[in-house]
Amino acid sequence: MSTDVSAINPASFGGDAVPMKMWGIDSRFIAPILITLILLVGQLSFGILESYPQTLTAIGVCILAEIILSYAVAGKFPHLASAYISGISAGILIRSPEFWPFALCAAVAICSKYVLRLEGRHLWNPTNFAVSFMLFAAPFSVASLSIQWGNNIYAMMVIWLLGSIIVYRLKRFHITATYVAAFVAFALIRSLWTGHSFLAEVAPITGPMYQLFIFFMITDPKTTVRHSKAAQIIVVLAIAGVEAILRLMENVHAPYYALFLVGPVANLIDIYWLSKKRTVSEAAA
Repeated sequence: MSTDVSAINPASFGGDAVPMKMWGIDSRFIAPILITLILLVGQLSFGILESYPQTLTAIGVCILAEIILSYAVAGKFPHLASAYISGISAGILIRSPEFWPFALCAAVAICSKYVLRLEGRHLWNPTNFAVSFMLFAAPFSVASLSIQWGNNIYAMMVIWLLGSIIVYRLKRFHITATYVAAFVAFALIRSLWTGHSFLAEVAPITGPMYQLFIFFMITDPKTTVRHSKAAQIIVVLAIAGVEAILRLMENVHAPYYALFLVGPVANLIDIYWLSKKRTVSEAAA
């Protein structure tokens, strides 16, 4: 996931300025607080984690890598909120009895922030890149969070309520809402195509993996397009469409791979558009 909250305050995304504070709390700490609550509720109620030490390993590696690379590349101490989110996300989403996948996933996530860049922007969401890499490169050692949380309605209601309020205040609710609507529409199409029941096709959106995906991963300010809200909505529809195709191919990691495929293409187009617009503006000045 890695919602890069270190960039929330000074930037504008899709034409809307993001508030500096929410409920008197620095906006950069809102996402870390929410994802920590999700982890605690999930673990204390359903035991979703492999173990606390493995999750702490992922968090520790992310923070250490962020500090080292920030000093090496920019010569400054970084804001650690996004590294914390990357670590805790990897600790929740990765499933393995070993420790090394958590450490490697965390390291890949942070390294991707500093390596896979163009004009100062990330091409991939760091945690999406790392989780996709682990699932593809080590399928016999790594699995992703699936049904460990079940579809408990009360846990889901709490997360959706808090998550919706937060992404709304951060001017990102249109992204989450578009994805959910598209998922439901594509679930109906898949149901008609395959003959499976509609409830079976739409049920995954109520699982924990999707709670994290829709509130943290696809809303990441650093890795969503900046051209306009309309452009962001088009990209989200494309992600949902690719995911629907992957689901028809019975790929269980469909949301991760869909964002992995669509995200960098959208960002490259966005960078080109904004660069061209900037060049025209400078020429006219």
